[in-house]
Amino acid sequence: MKLHSLHTSKGQAGFSLVELTIVVVILGVLAMMAVPRYQTVVEQSKASEAFVYLDQIAKGQEMYNARTGEYASNLNKLDIKAPKPNHFSIGTPTSTNWQTKWEVKLTRTGASSGFGNYTVTYNERGFAPGRSSIPQKLRTK
Repeated sequence: MKLHSLHTSKGQAGFSLVELTIVVVILGVLAMMAVPRYQTVVEQSKASEAFVYLDQIAKGQEMYNARTGEYASNLNKLDIKAPKPNHFSIGTPTSTNWQTKWEVKLTRTGASSGFGNYTVTYNERGFAPGRSSIPQKLRTK
């Protein structure tokens, strides 16, 4: 005695071309929204490396100034243990008066997920947005 049988007609197994196309389009739209955000988040983490390093430089400059009465013209004079940034080149400190001012600039090197090369500049007052070219959306300060 047969209770119930499964009946499938020929050609009904699997997905149709239209269904597959819709899935691919949906995945494409999701990827278009997710990839730029992902790239921005990755670049923000790399930019934060510059801010952390420059914060250490600023603290080192203040300690050096407290000891000597002027800012250091060479970063090797600073008593800091911060590792050098992997994604930035470090500029030479500059000043018009080492007793009251200093400035150092980091420049982004290598590929930067569509943001291009940009700079992060610090001085005796901290982050100098007017002297930096880092895009607003990458700033962690």
